[in-house]
Formats: sequence, structure tokens, C-alpha cells
Amino acid sequence: MLIRNETVADISAIRSLVTEAMRLLPQATGTEASIVEALRAGRALSLSLVAEEEGAVVGYLAASPARVDDQGGWGLIGPLAVLPSRHREGIGAALMTEALRRLRETGRGAALVGNPAYYGRFGFRAFHDLRVAGCPPEVVLALPFDGVAPAGELIHHPAFGLAQ
Repeated sequence: MLIRNETVADISAIRSLVTEAMRLLPQATGTEASIVEALRAGRALSLSLVAEEEGAVVGYLAASPARVDDQGGWGLIGPLAVLPSRHREGIGAALMTEALRRLRETGRGAALVGNPAYYGRFGFRAFHDLRVAGCPPEVVLALPFDGVAPAGELIHHPAFGLAQ
């Protein structure tokens, strides 16, 4: 399996993969692929990684710049998607490991909204004072690279459609 940056030739496969993978999640809105496209159009993808195997895109991870209140330097991870037929093969973990390696080189930390049981194994955890309007606090997760607990509102790119 190869983890690499997306190319123009991957865009259609990414859209299909994200749509198919997110359909399985109860919290999915059906807009996840459109969010990726809006981030791409807005030049707001700090990472757009694909997992490729035998020439096929089998996984995808996006990261975009974010901030906690006025503190920049955060990478917001999402979506992370793997073809449903390829779950539990380590594809998502490989994408996350590479994303965190790259984000550590330039950022203060990584954040996301997701399942603590899954993302906890990468070091993400909920912080009492970190929040996203409308999200339960236990799913607002962060991994500060400097060990300093983030406090405030996690501000996403407008592509996510969240009121800021």
C-alpha cells in the first residue's frame, strides 16, 4: 500500500470513496464529499492523502487549517475514509500515521470531531475547554504536539458549514 498526495486523476475516486464510506456512519450528512471539494476549491487542503493499492484508491484523509479561538497552527483532520470492503486492514491507521507525521512538522496540533475509541489510539483525546458548537464535547478531540491543552472554540473552514 502506498500513501501519497492526491493527484487530479484521483478526484473522482476520492468523491466516490468518501460518499460510500461515510454512508455507513449514523452521523454522516451526505455532504462529506462536497466538503472535500469545497476545501480543494478554496485551496484549504493542507493535506489530501490517498491510500493506493494496485492502482486503486482505497482510503483518503483530508486535513485543513484550523484554529482554537485565535490560536492558529492547528490541522483539522476530516474526513478520514476507507472503502467499506477494506475496513480493519490498517488503511485508516496508515493514513492517520502519515498525516500526523506531516502535521507535526509544521503545526501546533491536530484536531477532529470523531469517535474517541478509534482516534484515542493515535493520542487524540477530549479536552474540557475545547468545543465545537452543536457537538457533544466527548467527540471534539485534539492532539496538541506541544502538550499544551487547547481551550476555546475549534474553528473550522467555512466549507464545513458550521456557524462560527
